[in-house]
Amino acid sequence: MKHLLSSAVLALAVTVTVTVADSTCANAVELTLIAPGGIRAAVSQMLPDFERKTGNTVKATFGSGGGTKERVVKGEPFDVPIVQVPYDDVLKSGHVVVASETPLANVSVGLAVRTGAPKPDISTAEAVKKLLLGAKLISYPNAANGAAAGVSFDETLKKLGIAEEMKPKIKIAQGGAGAMALLAKGEIDYGLTFVSEIITEPGVEAVGPLPRDISTPTFLSAFLSVDSKNVEAAKALIAYLSSPEAAAVYKARGMLPGK
Repeated sequence: MKHLLSSAVLALAVTVTVTVADSTCANAVELTLIAPGGIRAAVSQMLPDFERKTGNTVKATFGSGGGTKERVVKGEPFDVPIVQVPYDDVLKSGHVVVASETPLANVSVGLAVRTGAPKPDISTAEAVKKLLLGAKLISYPNAANGAAAGVSFDETLKKLGIAEEMKPKIKIAQGGAGAMALLAKGEIDYGLTFVSEIITEPGVEAVGPLPRDISTPTFLSAFLSVDSKNVEAAKALIAYLSSPEAAAVYKARGMLPGK
C-alpha cells in the first residue's frame, strides 16, 4: 500500500512539474534591452541566470552612452532601455514610463597599464596631471561618437587645465576595448575608459578610478518602455537587474550598485 501511495505521489509530482514547465515555455517571451557598453559585462553575466529562472529570453544591444540615449529618444522599440545620467531628454521623449526609473549602478573612468607594469600614483588630481603630461601617448574612447567614457575624460582634461597640451599625445580609440587593445600591444603608455571595461580586456590591468574631484562617475538607470508588449516580463527584468544578486555582480565588474 505504501509503495502504491508513493508511486502515486511521484507520478503527481512529475505531472505537475511537466505542466509548469510546459506553461512557462508556452508563455515565454523575448525581451529587448539596450544599454551603454560600460554596463555590458555585468548585464551579460546576469542575463543567462534571468533567462533560466523565468524561461524568457533577452536580446541585448550595447553601444555608446550617447548613441543609446539617442535611440531611446527617437522611439526605437526596446522593452528595457538602460541610460546614463543626465537623461532629461529621455524622460521628456514620452518613450519611457517615468515612474519606472530604477537606478542600477555607477561606474568611474579609470586608468589602465599593461599587465605587469608598475602602477602609478593617481590618488590626487595633481598626481594624475603629472602622469598625463609625462606620458608619450594615451588613448581613450571617442567622445565624438557618444562614448560616455570619452566625454567624461575630455571633461577631466579640461578640469586639469591640460586639454590643449595633451592633444599631440592622444590616440582616440573606438570604444574602451579599442583603447585597451592599443595599450596591450604597447602602442600607448596608458589607457583610459570605464573600470568595468578595463577589467574584461586581456593584457591590461586597472590602476583604479580617477579621483572624483576631476572625474564624476557615470550613473545608469533602467526604464520600462511605454511601447513594451511584455510589461510584466520587462518589470521582472528590471527588478532582477536591481536586486541584491545583481549588486554583487556590479561590484565584481568594477561598478558600484545603486545611486
